[in-house]
Amino acid sequence: MLKDAQNEAYFKSWYQKLLAALQFCVGKALNDEFSKEKKLIKILRDIGEKVKSASDPHRQEVLKKEIGRLNEFFQAINTCCLPLNPALCIKGIDHDACSYFTSNALPLKITFINANPMGTNISIIFKTGDDLRQDMLVLQIIQVIDNIWLQEGLDMQMIIYRCLSTGKNQGLVQMVPDAVTLAKIHRHSGLIGPLKENTIKKWFSQHNHIKADYEKALRNFFYSCAGWCVVTFILGVCDRHNDNIMLTKSGHMFHIDFGKFLGHAQTFKGIKRDRAPFIFTSEMEYFITEGGKNPQHFQDFVELCCRAYNIVRRHSWLLLNLLEMMLYAGLPELSGIQDLKYVYNNLRPQDTDLEATSHFTKKIKESLECFPVKLNNLIHILAQMSAVSPAKSPPQRSSQESCTPSTVRSIRRATIIGFSKKPSDLYLIQVTHGNHEISLTEKSFDQFSKLHSQLQKQFASLTLPEFPHWWHLPFTNSDHKRFRDLNHYMESILHGPYEVANSDCILTFFLSEPVQRTVEETSLVDIGEKSPDKTPKVQLVISYEDAKLTILVKHMKNIHLPDGSAPSAHVEFYLLPYPSEVHRRKTKSVPKCTDPTYNEIVVYDEVTELQGHVLMLIVKSKTVFVGAINIQLCSVPLNEEKWYPLGNSII
Repeated sequence: MLKDAQNEAYFKSWYQKLLAALQFCVGKALNDEFSKEKKLIKILRDIGEKVKSASDPHRQEVLKKEIGRLNEFFQAINTCCLPLNPALCIKGIDHDACSYFTSNALPLKITFINANPMGTNISIIFKTGDDLRQDMLVLQIIQVIDNIWLQEGLDMQMIIYRCLSTGKNQGLVQMVPDAVTLAKIHRHSGLIGPLKENTIKKWFSQHNHIKADYEKALRNFFYSCAGWCVVTFILGVCDRHNDNIMLTKSGHMFHIDFGKFLGHAQTFKGIKRDRAPFIFTSEMEYFITEGGKNPQHFQDFVELCCRAYNIVRRHSWLLLNLLEMMLYAGLPELSGIQDLKYVYNNLRPQDTDLEATSHFTKKIKESLECFPVKLNNLIHILAQMSAVSPAKSPPQRSSQESCTPSTVRSIRRATIIGFSKKPSDLYLIQVTHGNHEISLTEKSFDQFSKLHSQLQKQFASLTLPEFPHWWHLPFTNSDHKRFRDLNHYMESILHGPYEVANSDCILTFFLSEPVQRTVEETSLVDIGEKSPDKTPKVQLVISYEDAKLTILVKHMKNIHLPDGSAPSAHVEFYLLPYPSEVHRRKTKSVPKCTDPTYNEIVVYDEVTELQGHVLMLIVKSKTVFVGAINIQLCSVPLNEEKWYPLGNSII
């Protein structure tokens, strides 16, 4: 960036002095690293220019050929830091994952191989022809706003990706994993996808079959959508359409491409294309309110937006001062006092909180009722569909399926009548045959789950009853709720579609391996009996003396993997915030046990005070999440044994 700034009109001499000082102060190792990164950027720029200059049919071939230069680069230097994030080290290229985007600038998608064997591959976008300094500025201001929220204890679930200008009209952009554009979601819903109310809700339902996952996605969307509504309104981000809004399956919404901001909207024949204060459409409201079933959620959404807006307003002068310092940076859309005035008018620092709340509520309603936003999205879909070939019809399912219907209905009813804990956790099922004969069979919860997965694959076109996954069950009374839910599931299957109820999958599951013993001979759990406390817990003793925090991990109880089996669990601790780079501590794992004992000590030194520190405790089985809790250290009883309940999500 310093090299690129040598032609700055106002501060050229200062940048030259800074560059000279930097080159004089750093050692050989860092200078060598700068040289490698500079060469990497030059190769990417050359590849980008050749791909842009190639004819459309030959672009992929040109890209494939030019990628070879990156291979030669990594063979010569072995590893290189990623300029976008110098903490990441890369050692090669994943050829199959590299491509280019078909937008006007034809940016490259490059996937690097992580030099860390435990790390995943790193995908970035290399853009030529776009000034990314403005994107950098907007993202940095958004990061400042998010930090303000976090300091106030408000986590808006913001995804803020990295962006780096590496020269005039070129730079790198981080790719967020598992994120798709809203336009792609609309396209999957057909021609009028942008006009439908249930498009977003349906997409999240398809990717979050488990109720807990769906509710978590709904919560993440609730917060992130509110956060981006506030920041895009304050900064006047324009050119908002469904190709510039992205969603992750976990519910996070975020915006990309900040080439237009501070109200500098694009026009078409004198008409502004951005007609809404920000993007909040009726399909977003439909998802938040669960199709109108929970209208209170919309009220909560408005309250959250207004609270976030008022928190930012208290720091209006910080934001205005940061933007004022950039007035002479040569950004075309931040060049005068009128641009600062735009942000000032949106922040309304002279208003009271009540006045600002009223103002922002009006903006939410204005955005919600703005039909041109949907029309703009539809135009983008039509423009893209004209360039895309018609989708192929799904392949016809072979008649020779493994789960084919039987000729005779053989099972009338299946009911769980007991639960055996020895020698393993099995449900005793009474099966009533078509000829009224009765047999018994034993199945585990895992076998039920595998049956459901097999039915989903074989009968993908049919609507199957929802399976009571472990995630659906509370940690209290879980055994008894499982009886009721599994009985309901079996009844729905056996009285559902004929081809499912009479498939070989179902008949084999219920009629194979019958048990000969009677009900009285089996060690059973009485369904009507009151269940003991099944809440997963961890027992700790926390002490603090002479700036040393000591945690004794004694025992845990009632911990399970998502499928109900026993985990090989260990405990990880994170002390937040902690000044040292090494802040994680962990215990050894105890294999295959739902009630493990540890009696291990972890220590944090140089903890000057407990006030403001949070102990985050996470229980894992290898890499599988089991449970977690956040403990406010200023409020815990010291030097006492205490059981702490574990939550089923990272809090």
